[in-house]
Amino acid sequence: MLDLVAKKLFLTKGIGVADDKLTSFEFALRQAGIAGTNIVLISSIFPPYARLVPRKEGQKLIKPGQILFSIYSRNQTNEPNRLISASVGIAQATDRSKYGYLSEYEAFGKNERESGDYAEDIAAQMLASSLGIPFDIDKSWDEKRQQWNISGQIYKTKNITQAAKGNKDGKWTTVFAAAVLIL
Repeated sequence: MLDLVAKKLFLTKGIGVADDKLTSFEFALRQAGIAGTNIVLISSIFPPYARLVPRKEGQKLIKPGQILFSIYSRNQTNEPNRLISASVGIAQATDRSKYGYLSEYEAFGKNERESGDYAEDIAAQMLASSLGIPFDIDKSWDEKRQQWNISGQIYKTKNITQAAKGNKDGKWTTVFAAAVLIL
């Protein structure tokens, strides 16, 4: 039986600008270092025992034409100066035998920090609810984080986010962020 559980993940991001939408996306993938692969969007589970590795290490493990399973976020605009962002949030359990969560988030008008914090919050909320950690959804991110830290069950949260303003001349601008799984 084929084992498709990822052992490693790496984070990457990019920006692309072009006259058309598709080429803009291609340029963002090139900047992210994964353009020569076939990207498959999957749901958002961080596999048990998987390790987050640096981008350069992860890129050494992929080949042109390879099918890459990833959790990714992309946003695009051709409106001059419109702020766009794309983010992937991560939440890992302290007990590495349990799975964690990844979340995708796209926004207009939010900067890198705002989008990244929101994506991270989504991933942490999904993990907290799966672990049975009580929390008040209406509390601020900092208050929820404090509650999760006290529980000791959430090991780490982080995000990768790309934000940009739309090209001043109205060319398509794409922002892209991804967690790439390595089998």
